[in-house]
Amino acid sequence: MAGRLFRLLERQVTYYGPDIAKVFVFGKWHPMPRQLCAYGDAGVAYTYSGTRVPAKPWLPSLAAIRDVLAADAKLGHVRFNFALVNRYATGDNYIGEHRDSEPDLDPSAPIVSLSLGAQRDFYFRQPLMGEKVQLALAGGSLLAMQPPTNSHWLHSLPKRKRVQQPRINITFRRIVTSG
Repeated sequence: MAGRLFRLLERQVTYYGPDIAKVFVFGKWHPMPRQLCAYGDAGVAYTYSGTRVPAKPWLPSLAAIRDVLAADAKLGHVRFNFALVNRYATGDNYIGEHRDSEPDLDPSAPIVSLSLGAQRDFYFRQPLMGEKVQLALAGGSLLAMQPPTNSHWLHSLPKRKRVQQPRINITFRRIVTSG
């Protein structure tokens, strides 16, 4: 099932160009070391690192996953209104250590991550205690960051030179909207 979804998304997702796939770090704009797209409810956008990422209308496959997640009691029956899709073409693509601390994220909702394609190492680091946790996220892995995980831990997907296959990661989020 995960392999079939990966192949479907490889055909269906059109990633944003460099006007959106960029971050503002240390006073300069930098291209993202991965491809990016987003889907969600009408009018919903996510802003981070100086970049506003607007949601395209839900793909049926992503809406179906969103609905399955909303039915899960362990996730608090949260109805996610936004899905960020990151594509890592090879192990040279990565996301640096960070926490998702943007004010438009609902702090009471989990962030749920679905990994498809190549297995990659995912790290959590607790900066005050220095504790580190490494997870190998294979295709089909589902990771839920329940509150307050994101407040106390940094996370990253480092480079892995030996990985030559692509990976798609979908993070389902609840964005606070007015109205």
